[in-house]
Amino acid sequence: QVQLVESGGGLVQAGGSLRLSCAASGRTISTYAMGWFRQAPGKERELVAAASSAGSTYYADSVKGRFTISRDNAKNTVYLQMNSLKPEDTAVYYCAARRAGVLTLTRYNYDYWGQGTQVTVSS
Repeated sequence: QVQLVESGGGLVQAGGSLRLSCAASGRTISTYAMGWFRQAPGKERELVAAASSAGSTYYADSVKGRFTISRDNAKNTVYLQMNSLKPEDTAVYYCAARRAGVLTLTRYNYDYWGQGTQVTVSS
């Protein structure tokens, strides 16, 4: 079993930055694919960024050029650096892990989820 705990969310003004962290415990996640999802009120949970165990990455068009996913295997932690934040980025952000290391865009392919962290961007 893998436990994921997100942190780093908060309230920020438009144009600001936040870095989300996802600390894993229970197993090493270096061989796992990792994803960051978000869910705004009344909307479907959507994939924001993902990374394979080999280092391939994916970004949703809405965040491309502004968000960066990275991992520190020594700390068993994955990060989401978010720059140039917009009010439409407001959502609960979730970290997810997939035992298979291959990058996937489908949320149902992820095996473990964190509890989420709120990000609110004011205009």
